Amino acid sequence: MTGTRGKPTHRTRRVTSVGVAFLVLLAAGVGWLYLRLNGNIDVFDADGLARDRPGAGASGQNVLVIGSDSRSGGNSGLGGGEGDVGRSDTAFLLHVYGDREHAVAVSIPRDTLVDIPPCKLPDGSWTAPRTNAMFNSAFSVGESAKGNPACTQNTVEKLTGLRVDHTVVVDFEGFSAMTSAVGGVQVCVPKDVYEGDLNPNRGARGELLFRKGSQSVSGQKALDYVRVRHGIGDGSDIGRIQRQQAFVAAMIKKVRSQGFSPGTLLPLADAATKSMTVDPGLGSADKLLSFAMSLKKIDLHDTKFITVPWRYAGNRVALVQPEADALWASLRADRTLDGKDAEKKQAGGKAATPGPSPSRPVSGGGVSVSVANGTTVGGLAARAAASLKEHGFTVADTSTARARDQRVTVIEFGPGEAGHARNLARLFPGAFVRGTSVKGLAVTVGHDFAAAAPSEPPAVAAAPAEATPVPVPSGVAGTARSADDDPCANLSYG
Repeated sequence: MTGTRGKPTHRTRRVTSVGVAFLVLLAAGVGWLYLRLNGNIDVFDADGLARDRPGAGASGQNVLVIGSDSRSGGNSGLGGGEGDVGRSDTAFLLHVYGDREHAVAVSIPRDTLVDIPPCKLPDGSWTAPRTNAMFNSAFSVGESAKGNPACTQNTVEKLTGLRVDHTVVVDFEGFSAMTSAVGGVQVCVPKDVYEGDLNPNRGARGELLFRKGSQSVSGQKALDYVRVRHGIGDGSDIGRIQRQQAFVAAMIKKVRSQGFSPGTLLPLADAATKSMTVDPGLGSADKLLSFAMSLKKIDLHDTKFITVPWRYAGNRVALVQPEADALWASLRADRTLDGKDAEKKQAGGKAATPGPSPSRPVSGGGVSVSVANGTTVGGLAARAAASLKEHGFTVADTSTARARDQRVTVIEFGPGEAGHARNLARLFPGAFVRGTSVKGLAVTVGHDFAAAAPSEPPAVAAAPAEATPVPVPSGVAGTARSADDDPCANLSYG
């Protein structure tokens, strides 16, 4: 007996071999899927982002979501806009609060009159700033098929004073595929809707698209539902925004009901990424899935949808003040629509882990940074490295950048380093911070750093003085939709 105890049988060896083979195949399959997802994702050029951006927030995160109606690629058969120029059909700014338990999506009407700052053109030149321009025109600057998400991001940052951490563009094809991947979305229609309501230029009523009442839609039908405007209510874009908010809320509810499992998220991610353009900070499957998973603790009732306070200005839309500014100030302070500080959990719960506070000393313990001199001024990389070491950072290396005409200091961060980048940016006031696909943290000091007194380390950036936030007016907060609302409730249809 002692000679055979513990000795694996042929059957055991076969089972073990099959198990190992299965794990290898599973790993290979997951690896293939991630490669496929990575191959789907388009990343826009972050060099088009403004250099004078708002400072990084202490804890909340802002994601700009843009819907594009270009006819380029596979969108031509889905009813996109005319020509191959990328156009913005809808946009909202998603603010994820610091406690990661609340979120609000603020829709910005496409006809809103705003100031558009300088934007980069495809040939590398920059436009002159524009005033009193329609918000959706920012996306069409340069008239490229993929649009100009960097220009729209610049415009939103100027409008709100909020730093946009990530930008996502989804076109018609991607939207249609996502609704099919989740198995349809529940919507509500107040009356029968026909093809002529979707496209009044056809000159005839056409076929019936939607019967009155509650129903599930996906694919082309889902796209028609969020696009229709003339056959429901007053035919305005504002009424359509309300329906789009109800649709996105219902879609979130559907995904949550299916669970945050790979079986749910991966097919959805595959569908979404096929027609998605993102900033470098979300430019991989890992980053996108990690961001999606970071939202899983947000309750449906604490996921809100609202439209920035507005009024008609002729055939355009103007923001209503001071209500709009009160809303932006509330988000900058990470306060929910009811005025509560979302950096801490409610009802005496455990405090959330805050981001770097502007009043705290900068501590870089355990964080490694590469430093480069982007100017012709000698010794800048060494001076920056010395200051970083004083604050506990580990300097991986110092070097001279290829380009020697860097006007503004640039901080680049790789996957998982956004928090460290925010902390690091406090040592370089006014630095341009951007995400990349390269791991780690890197600082390229510019002429702004050279202009500082050589005997002084960079000052810790103080938070901009902001008065105690004015509460969001109850008339504005009261219009908010929650993701758990009935899809037929609170829809004025314009």
